Amino acid sequence: MTSTRLATARLTERAFQQRDAHAALALLEQSIELRHRRIALIRYLLAQQLGAPLQARHHDYVEKIAARLSADTLARIAGAARARLRA
Repeated sequence: MTSTRLATARLTERAFQQRDAHAALALLEQSIELRHRRIALIRYLLAQQLGAPLQARHHDYVEKIAARLSADTLARIAGAARARLRA
């Protein structure tokens, strides 16, 4: 496993298992840097749920993504985010 993947795995574990808002924010930052779309939305919702200090640029990024998606697709992504939080 590459160091980047290992770091992502560790951040994911901290965000989901330990409910670490800073880890969730770091994952969102990574998604924005890599120009993810759906994963960025899931990570945004996670960061928001955990109370991460989101900035205008985070909101702007996901707003642009959401504007291109159908209501059904957005609902599926939000459902996936909720399911990941419960897991």
